[in-house]
Amino acid sequence: MLGLAHLDRPFDYLIDTDQDASAVPGVRVRVRFAGRLVDGFLLDRVTESDHAGKLGWLERVVSPEPVLGADLATLCRAVADRYAGTMSDVVRLAVPPRHARTEKEDTPVPASSGPVAMPDTAAWTTTYSTADSFLASMHSGHPRAIWQATPGEDWPSRLAELAATAAAAGRGAILVVPDQRDLDRLEAACGPIFGERCVTLAAGLGPTARYRRWLAIRRGAVDVVLGTRSAMFAPVHDLGLIAVWDDGDDSLNEPRAPYPHPREVAVLRSHQQRCALVIGGFARTTEAQSLVTAGWAHDLVADRATVRSRTARVVALSAEDRRVAGDPLARSARIPGVAFEAARSAVAADAPVLFSVPRRGYMPSLACARCRAHARCRTCHGPVQLDAGNVLSCRWCGRVERSFRCAECGGSEVRALTTGARRTAEELGRAFAGVPVATSGGASVLDEVETGARIVVATPGAEPVVAGGYGAAVVLDTWAQLDRADLRAAEDAVRRWMAVGSLVRPHAAGGTMVIVADAGLAPVQAMIRWDPVGFAQQELAQRTELGFPPAVTMASIDGPPETIGAFVDGVGLPDGAERLGPVPLPAGVRAPAGSGDSFDGDIERILLRVDRRDGKGLAAALVAAQVRRNANHDTGPIRVQVDPPTIG
Repeated sequence: MLGLAHLDRPFDYLIDTDQDASAVPGVRVRVRFAGRLVDGFLLDRVTESDHAGKLGWLERVVSPEPVLGADLATLCRAVADRYAGTMSDVVRLAVPPRHARTEKEDTPVPASSGPVAMPDTAAWTTTYSTADSFLASMHSGHPRAIWQATPGEDWPSRLAELAATAAAAGRGAILVVPDQRDLDRLEAACGPIFGERCVTLAAGLGPTARYRRWLAIRRGAVDVVLGTRSAMFAPVHDLGLIAVWDDGDDSLNEPRAPYPHPREVAVLRSHQQRCALVIGGFARTTEAQSLVTAGWAHDLVADRATVRSRTARVVALSAEDRRVAGDPLARSARIPGVAFEAARSAVAADAPVLFSVPRRGYMPSLACARCRAHARCRTCHGPVQLDAGNVLSCRWCGRVERSFRCAECGGSEVRALTTGARRTAEELGRAFAGVPVATSGGASVLDEVETGARIVVATPGAEPVVAGGYGAAVVLDTWAQLDRADLRAAEDAVRRWMAVGSLVRPHAAGGTMVIVADAGLAPVQAMIRWDPVGFAQQELAQRTELGFPPAVTMASIDGPPETIGAFVDGVGLPDGAERLGPVPLPAGVRAPAGSGDSFDGDIERILLRVDRRDGKGLAAALVAAQVRRNANHDTGPIRVQVDPPTIG
């Protein structure tokens, strides 16, 4: 596995008779290549080779464990082709490093083997109109659905029921979630059903424990796998179900080449291995909606009456609501009157209140008080922040700024652009005197809080769960999410707001959610109606009209200007392809993971855009250009991404 584009193909070797028994497809091997020993995998055994030259001999079989089976190898090849990468890079994501001692251990067979009992699926069939047909199809076919969970849905239990349905048919399941908090909740729901037949795969396990569990899956002792993004490659035998929860969460973005997204890997694997696929969430991404629009997947949604019965009352700001509450302490905490009243009513009813703020810290974003230019570090030009001790420091290099001076106008005073969670909690503590205040975010994340009157200030994704739901939720500083210069800004905002809204009690139980934003904005309207499907359809229609993903296939090429310019000039683009850029990228952009290089100096990005039907052609053209680049020993770091998560 050499990792070079021009060597991304199988090579033939002779196998000695002494190695015949152990050299089976999928095992790790050592071979001599260009005069040095390298690691590899044995893909297949054939009686003859079409190589005209002299063949070398297989040096040795490193391990008799066939870790790269035929299905997994086929999937890795497909992912590499989809993302213009090399198979070796994908295999590194799919197969964990070897631990010889762990490999020699026996894998115990679970006490409970064979199909599990069919679960009670009433929660599915009474809520989602097409659930009956979907569940029935899991026994005889491979249905594909985009699941729109209702507000307050116990999604870990619903996923566990889907996995149990697959297991009842004697098949395995893979359930993928964004992060460890979600994984803990999913494990709590699946553990009582599957016992030792279910394992979790996550980076926090450590290499030995992770490899032990991975081997148990490969050896067939485990058939239900729960995990984060890399679990999508788990070698489950007779796979019957793949489920991805909250596919829009940026924790699912793979930081290593070729940067495959678990949702797309799930689509490829579902098609190849003919298993059921469910992509679910409280919100919906445009990528998921495009699968429905294309007819490849179907909606799995509740009717409007059910959705309304489970949704909190969602309100936003009208022209009259723009003023803050009359209480001076509420003004300090930036709480409009409608939000202050909702929070005060919930506290009076002995219910917790959730305040969502987009940033952690104290004052993480500052500007010059005179000219409003962003406050920047004089050493590295990173953003300057203010901590609780009123000390200015750089968020990038940590340098303390003792005497700020604006580079634009020479001003010496700063003002807050956004207020962090800690500062917000401090201000809310004064506005709601005597009410306990807790913060959740950064290195201190709360999984759950007790019921009763209390204030919880959390950053997006760190909201704790409370039994019975919050009495009220207030989303502050929404402009920081909506005004980002990013194609997905509105989609991400709706996804984060719906995650907050799903934690609030239904309107019939007194639940209220206040979004401190203009009620006329399309994302806010989607929240008021609680219509994630309609919003995703609208976003997809706009992307189609403007020619942005997922309506088209787009590739980004990042690197020094002269390097990416020469590279793109050598790409044989399909007919109708467009070249956009170059445009400069912000400071702090990293070089490709594992490249050993760094992006020094000016970094630019060029975008290549083609019709969705030409996506394979674009990926192939990018691979061919990388092959020529490697063969010519061209130097300089470069990053190639197909369908990057952000394009600016």
